Amino acid sequence: MSFSSIYEIAGSAMTAQTIRLNTVASNMANADVVAGSDAEGYHAKRPVFSTVMMDLDNGTPGAKVKVDSVVESDEPLHRRYEPNHPKADKEGYVFYSTVNVVEEMADMMAASRSFETNVDVMTRARSMQQSILRLGQTS
Repeated sequence: MSFSSIYEIAGSAMTAQTIRLNTVASNMANADVVAGSDAEGYHAKRPVFSTVMMDLDNGTPGAKVKVDSVVESDEPLHRRYEPNHPKADKEGYVFYSTVNVVEEMADMMAASRSFETNVDVMTRARSMQQSILRLGQTS
């Protein structure tokens, strides 16, 4: 495996995790948003990843990650009876987003850890490249 393949694979993972963190941020920002109807409410979003197989320069298989899409939760909004709320419908109900803050925090930690791991992979690959360059130097 060449160093460029390592950077390409780790870079694809970092891009995917950045998108994952962006969706977590959007979800967290809209966690307590209220709407006057189900159609107007915020539904939590999730990225959908897929594996992209690739042949590396020496015939060794490798795999990058790709973001296929970002999908919206099909869970119905949380309907609560709050007749004095300014956004209440005619029946006195408001609709809260489908964001589960605990799940979002766990997803954020997993995405951050994956991103950091891939940064470490790139750092170590760069260190190995520098070590190779130093082999030719004389003391």
